Amino acid sequence: MKYDLLHIQGKPYVLVPLHDYRVLTHEHPKSDLPDEILDRLMARQESPLKIIRKYRGFTQKELAELTGISRPYLTEIETGKKDGSIRAMKTLADVLNVDLSLLV
Repeated sequence: MKYDLLHIQGKPYVLVPLHDYRVLTHEHPKSDLPDEILDRLMARQESPLKIIRKYRGFTQKELAELTGISRPYLTEIETGKKDGSIRAMKTLADVLNVDLSLLV
């Protein structure tokens, strides 16, 4: 891990990349997602499922087919009309190769 050391008013501070900080503080599970995607997930202004689905390059139709979840149900989860069952969310997390906690 790369870091910078600096002193402010005689006190030492360590600067680390934001992604590394988040991993160290367990703010999110370690993942292969870039910081830009993690920042969007942390902002909670968009559907986490939609963000990750698009990042992974899947259409709703493709993801529905891979998971066995109907496209209308997937749409309802992405738009917040339905929460998604534990089984559905676990399947989605597995196919998208992310920790379940990033989707819920």
